[in-house]
Amino acid sequence: MILGIGVDVVDIARLAAALERTPALAARLFTEQERGRPAHSLAARFAAKEAVAKALGAPKGLGHLEAEVRCDENGRPSLHVTGKAAEVAYELGVKRWHISLSHDAGVAVAYVIAEG
Repeated sequence: MILGIGVDVVDIARLAAALERTPALAARLFTEQERGRPAHSLAARFAAKEAVAKALGAPKGLGHLEAEVRCDENGRPSLHVTGKAAEVAYELGVKRWHISLSHDAGVAVAYVIAEG
């Protein structure tokens, strides 16, 4: 059963400019494993973090580092949630996450489904 759906879009150039302007921002938004990727990949991951929050009902107190996008050896993305995000997901009965990332024409998009 679908418990929540979230989608978000991010302007790649805008995120890249923000990260260049404020270098410490990367550590506040992305886990160590996510950092160092190209701008389009970071934008998709930021969109995924926002989509996770939406799928959980946008509860107060979520941090961007609590949702991490990981990829398997074939590049297929998956979500790993910790902290408040994991607590809320548990309370809602989330058993599995589905995620899709894409980028084109200067925009990155992420779609997240919380399944129970």
